[in-house]
Amino acid sequence: MSQSLADLLPGSPGGGRIRVWLKSSAYTKRLLLGEAGDPWGGAAQYLAYFSQAHGLLRPDVAVVEAGELYDSWLARHPEHQRELGAKRRLSYPLRKWLEHTEPREVLAEVLEAVAAHLRGQVPLVLAMPSPRAWLQRASVLAGRDGVELDPDGIEDAAMYVADVLRSVSQLPVAGLLFEEEGDGAVEVERYRPLLNVARHYRWSVALRLGAPLLELPAAEDIQALIGSAKATEGASCATGVDVSERLWSGQALPTLGERQFHFAEIPRNHQPEQVLESLARLRA
Repeated sequence: MSQSLADLLPGSPGGGRIRVWLKSSAYTKRLLLGEAGDPWGGAAQYLAYFSQAHGLLRPDVAVVEAGELYDSWLARHPEHQRELGAKRRLSYPLRKWLEHTEPREVLAEVLEAVAAHLRGQVPLVLAMPSPRAWLQRASVLAGRDGVELDPDGIEDAAMYVADVLRSVSQLPVAGLLFEEEGDGAVEVERYRPLLNVARHYRWSVALRLGAPLLELPAAEDIQALIGSAKATEGASCATGVDVSERLWSGQALPTLGERQFHFAEIPRNHQPEQVLESLARLRA
């Protein structure tokens, strides 16, 4: 079993060695694979890409983007996209998308290969859209633009995502990252099926926000919040300060508090020299 992400976050008894968390897949895919590069053809192909990207950036957290895997799989199987709108229920497109076994098998193989490559030296985090964000994405793919997401549909989405997580429960994942999209307020309690699964498998949970939460989550549910200072204000857990805009525009970076770390998303089209110089400034 891998070390829990919570034990590596700032302020934790485990030493808190995580100081910089990067979101870099858009940048590294373009840089290493080209404009249309797709590393998700299988575990060997993904590991070849991942090992280069990891060696280039040397992040404190190794992230595998499950949402990108499912996007890639659906793009290569357009016949399944046509099935998403077969029923009118709000959560049906996401359920239909996530129920297929092939992407789950690829995800498990990728996680196993990446974990073996890392050998426990860096925590392995499985990232994906939040249930609300994934539900919205599936609705758009089903041709339902402008759909209103209701609480029951979001809870259903959380159950379908939780089922995907169960399929990789035997693998040494240190934690989970769920990423919100848009600026709507988030009600974390609607994600209860996910939170229960994470607690059962002793996975730490991080949530990346686009807007403040309606209510701050309990410490036993969410171990890290990532976002602007306003979005994470008052949190009792570790917080990732999103410095993306400041970092890439050359502005001064904020001083970290005792339980804070820097989070930065690397722009897709940035030049390598500029990226490495900026990351050196961030780590300093």
